[in-house]
Amino acid sequence: MGRSPHNIAAWQSPATCGTINHLVHSIQHLPAIPAASQKQETYSMNQAATPSVLAGLIGSGIQASRTPAMHEHEGDAQGMRYLYRLIDIDVLDLDINALPRLLEGAQQCGFTGLNITFPCKQAVIPLLDELSDEARGIGAVNTVVFKDGKRIGHNTDCLGFAEGFQRGLDQAPRRKVVQMGAGGAGAAVAHALLSAGVECLTVFEVDPQRAQGLVDNLNSHFGAGRAQVGLDLPAAMAEADGLVNTTPVGMAKLPGTPLPVELLRAELWVAEIIYFPLETELLKHARVLGCRTLDGSTMAVFQAVKAFELFSGQSADAQRMMAHFHTL
Repeated sequence: MGRSPHNIAAWQSPATCGTINHLVHSIQHLPAIPAASQKQETYSMNQAATPSVLAGLIGSGIQASRTPAMHEHEGDAQGMRYLYRLIDIDVLDLDINALPRLLEGAQQCGFTGLNITFPCKQAVIPLLDELSDEARGIGAVNTVVFKDGKRIGHNTDCLGFAEGFQRGLDQAPRRKVVQMGAGGAGAAVAHALLSAGVECLTVFEVDPQRAQGLVDNLNSHFGAGRAQVGLDLPAAMAEADGLVNTTPVGMAKLPGTPLPVELLRAELWVAEIIYFPLETELLKHARVLGCRTLDGSTMAVFQAVKAFELFSGQSADAQRMMAHFHTL
């Protein structure tokens, strides 16, 4: 079927969405779109030309995500037909190897686009036809737009973190910063940090090859010596001005902290990109010590703002989306 943004009735057709069922046996267990039929009834016949979007989020352990609510609320506020559903590989009893089938199924089912989260942000790249300049430079994709039969990858995480950093830690010292994690989100955050003037970023990652790959990417973009692979965490933390956690440790499904909390000290600023829960164990410990902290809410909202605009072709009201985020 065509991928026009105006065929919302077809999106809700069991026959059409059976495409995904055919490709992935377990897809019929996807959570139902909340109140989809009630939404559709609110649109009158003279709104037939209203922009319509069917979007989704592919990832692991995403049931607590606030992204669907943010997108749908903003779409409703603009009078759009906007549906957003979760494609949780854990719920579907799948793994990252199902990603090609999920993309194909969503594309054939008429999705406008998809957000991509842990652990798929780098694995999705070989499955795409085109990359935006930013996604290519970062080496990670968190947004895929289906357009004219092509899959186009974008990265809105970098913009999202940069906005949060500017708003929450604008005057923070940034000579030396420690980053935990070098995955897809970590790559975007690292680019944002160096763009914001961090002089030296030390990256710690359980996969040495991944860490070196990110550091090489950063030094090629920002200049030799701007990033380095971390080898001695206590020594790096003793010299650091700030700490950013880009690992999934601290999420609801992976509680804990990404490093021993004894390495924290009051002079540090500490940033998270996790937003469920909004206050991770790391941030709790940091706040008790008196550290300046930044939670993942602003990154979550502003990456969603840009993704909304990519999906819908309309400008989003960032303040409205932020306000709604904090009601969830």
